[in-house]
Amino acid sequence: MKPMLLTPALEIPIEEGWIYETKYDGFRCLLHWYDPEPTLISRTGNILNKQFPEIIAYCKNMFPQIKDQLPLTLDGEIVHLVNNYQSHFHTVQVRGRMKNQTVIKKHAAEFPCHFISFDLIEQKGELLEHLTLDVRKEKLYSLFHKQNLPSTVNYEDDRRLQVIDLSNDAKKLWSNIVTYNGEGLVAKRLNSKWERAKRTGNWLKIKNYRYVSVILTKYDKTNGYFHGAIYQGERLTEIVNFRHGLTTDEEKTLFSFFQTNGTNTSNHIWELPPSICVSIACIDFDGKQLREPRFHAFQFHEDPQNCTWQNMQRQLHPIPDHIHITNPDKPLWEAIGVTKDDYLLYLQKASPFLLPFLKDRLLTVIRFPHGSGSESFYQKHCPEYAPDFIQTETVEDINYIVCNDLETLLWLGNQLALELHIPFQTRYTVNPTEIVFDLDPPSVEEFSLAIIAAKQMKVIFDQFKLTSFVKTSGGKGLQVYIPLPTDRFTYKETRIFTQFVCQFLCEQQPDLFTTERLKKIETTNYISIIFNMMKEKPLLLLILQEETRRALLQPH
Repeated sequence: MKPMLLTPALEIPIEEGWIYETKYDGFRCLLHWYDPEPTLISRTGNILNKQFPEIIAYCKNMFPQIKDQLPLTLDGEIVHLVNNYQSHFHTVQVRGRMKNQTVIKKHAAEFPCHFISFDLIEQKGELLEHLTLDVRKEKLYSLFHKQNLPSTVNYEDDRRLQVIDLSNDAKKLWSNIVTYNGEGLVAKRLNSKWERAKRTGNWLKIKNYRYVSVILTKYDKTNGYFHGAIYQGERLTEIVNFRHGLTTDEEKTLFSFFQTNGTNTSNHIWELPPSICVSIACIDFDGKQLREPRFHAFQFHEDPQNCTWQNMQRQLHPIPDHIHITNPDKPLWEAIGVTKDDYLLYLQKASPFLLPFLKDRLLTVIRFPHGSGSESFYQKHCPEYAPDFIQTETVEDINYIVCNDLETLLWLGNQLALELHIPFQTRYTVNPTEIVFDLDPPSVEEFSLAIIAAKQMKVIFDQFKLTSFVKTSGGKGLQVYIPLPTDRFTYKETRIFTQFVCQFLCEQQPDLFTTERLKKIETTNYISIIFNMMKEKPLLLLILQEETRRALLQPH
């Protein structure tokens, strides 16, 4: 059984009778489930079970509850989700090539994949190909609901089987795909049947192309491909070979230009010094080459010196049109040459890791209007000029920003919010979601003391079989986090635990650790106490209570 195929299209059909899905960049796959262990079969007929053990293990674990639905066949995609709209193809591709089981298991632990199902082809041994898509979808969602499987794509959910989201609003879905740098959109007719190995106009794929400027460097007459490069520092690095997208006349004109102005280095190769730039449409960059490249346009007025690695990164990660960016070249960390645009690009790439921590928490930011190291100010209230997509919640007469999406994060970045401060609890909880230990050494030069302290704390937490994480804090310290079950422990209960840990450490190594119970105090006193104590002890361990944390967020 080979899957039904998608037909490329340039426009999204918007008439009635169509539904829309996100197109993920992964491995198209059929999941055949007849026995406790299902079989993952690629579009080319290869069995992928050994390459994706995390998916197989998840299915085997749920076999007892789903066995009454077998034999079962799902059509879908194996993906490594970066966010809810984007899969990182290179990660999936690397896994697909692996042979060593030890290496595969390590990779699966570090870069776990999901199987996202978008169609139900067989259930309880009955083939459903003859049914229309809307009926198959209804059965698919019913199956996932009854099996307590995710009813929507969620990159944070560790359940390895998920079902794709459906949308009737192509414009809104396309906007999300562009914002989150997804591969594209799939449009399907609701009345379409599932046709094995056929490519029809009932299933369309519309790619979210990005456009990268490159310098023409070479032409190979043996295959008709042109080569393009960018500057990495002073060196030209080739990133693309292309011929698709050129009209016959454009191809002849380019070849003639190479013959006239280039150097014939062999019988079939002409090379050209950096002079002519073109725009290449692509869907991604795999670390070496642009993926699915097509010629887009000549850029006769483009300076080849502008075709750089840094500019390619921005072109591959465009800022959504509805987010207005001002002064992108503004220096933020001038000593190391980091601009606002660099910071925004960092936020885009780091958002999969940042947003889960910010989600549903009342946000206080510190803004640096003239860049890091200059004067700054705290901001709790959402300003009146904030765009409509900014979500807020009013608590005690303060209209806090809630940063649940990339658009809000980028808007805050444009506002030069370089510090993001959140409370220990979410909007929907009354108890802390984590315990935090703050390790603050006397100076940057003594940062190694914080590392020693964190390792010693981990020994204690391992004894209690507690999961803990470490992160940098400020300019010279570390923080150790222990996640807590939702609304399980009160602030009072967590304080008892933190006191125990701190007292134990102080008793074991009084020359290394000190603690200080902090009451409600003024911010200025709080800061002075820290510095006074630093003079006396080589390492300060602070246990921050919620009221002290709030005091810290007040403007100086």
